[in-house]
Amino acid sequence: MGPNSPPHARSYSIGSIAFSVSMTSRPSPSRIWPLFALNFFMADMQSGIGPFVGVFLQERGWASGLIGTALTIGNVAGMLITTPIGGLIDSSRNKRMWVVIPGICVVLASAIILISQNFWAVTFSQVAQSLASAAIVPAVTGITLGIAKQKGFNALNGRNQAFNHAGNMVGAALSGYLGYKFGYIAVFVLAAIFGAIAIACVLMIPAKAIDDRAARGSKEDDSKAPPDAMTMLLKHKPLLVLALALALFHLGNAAIVPLYGLAAVADGQANGPSFVATTVVIAQGVMIVTSLIAMKAASKRNYWPVILISFMFLPIRGVLAFFVTGWWGVVPMQVLDGIGTGLQTVAVPGMVARSLNGTGRINLGQGAVITVQGVGASFSPALGGWIAQWIGYGPTFLLLGGFGLASMALWLAFAATVKKY
Repeated sequence: MGPNSPPHARSYSIGSIAFSVSMTSRPSPSRIWPLFALNFFMADMQSGIGPFVGVFLQERGWASGLIGTALTIGNVAGMLITTPIGGLIDSSRNKRMWVVIPGICVVLASAIILISQNFWAVTFSQVAQSLASAAIVPAVTGITLGIAKQKGFNALNGRNQAFNHAGNMVGAALSGYLGYKFGYIAVFVLAAIFGAIAIACVLMIPAKAIDDRAARGSKEDDSKAPPDAMTMLLKHKPLLVLALALALFHLGNAAIVPLYGLAAVADGQANGPSFVATTVVIAQGVMIVTSLIAMKAASKRNYWPVILISFMFLPIRGVLAFFVTGWWGVVPMQVLDGIGTGLQTVAVPGMVARSLNGTGRINLGQGAVITVQGVGASFSPALGGWIAQWIGYGPTFLLLGGFGLASMALWLAFAATVKKY
């Protein structure tokens, strides 16, 4: 994918950001708008009720360490299932089903936590939420590849992510307002509604519009590319470097926002639902623009510098959180989070798709990267929660931010391996 737009390309712009999509491979409106709507409403499938669970349980007497443990168990379950799900999506002839299943899981997760706040009930709800998160990204990546093919993937994925972040922003704003007016029950009901709408949206995409071989990254002239060789992923060095760097990053990053909310609410500086919603809205608003910038940058060069830049923002956030808590720190903290995470939402699936193009194992690769990344994200809440309980929130933020420096060091050390993607 070079810097020049292909012949017969149509240009689009959002603000000062311009981009183009090849008209030779551009999907029809009957395929593309349901896909954009799916990305908008699937926001709660990815993060679900997660950002609100911590403060919800804290207000019901849970200690930060126990909250982190329940979240970690759910995350580990999702981590273990992610790679097998990627392989199943590659081999599946019904990609849409792998969006329907996460939608059902989200509805169940919301219902369970409303019915009971028993430790094992809460843990089971987080397992259901993690199953949804594990399936939704490779499923939507596969659908996008199946519709746009490899040549149109970067542009369409960038637009997908813009709609996804807009959905996160709107969902968080609604959650904050409804939570403030009616309590946490409204937040969890809203998550279930978003999941149901996402199911309806994916069913509006014609099944015949999704090319199964393109969706798993098989060569278009090769019908024999069975997605069943896990050893290939283990030997694919760029993919392993990417996964390990992301694992280090998310070991620090995943706990910062929940702990930041807990710190503010514990100090009486903020109302739980509105504070959490504000942190999400600001970050997602920034991610809309950042995802489009990442798409444009990757089309001109490659994904390596985009991912490097994304790692830089975690240590800055750790230092900022150490010095400033409560409403004063929300805007700068979440702007930085929006930039770093927004870059990754486009660059990571794009790099996996580009590096595994022609292998027939793109969704398996997505699942493998998410799994290794999930190791860090899974243990982050427990690590941050228990450390904060022992030494306080401030020093914990510095420690978590330090993992971003480790990611940068690894990414730079193996630059020669990953730069070509």
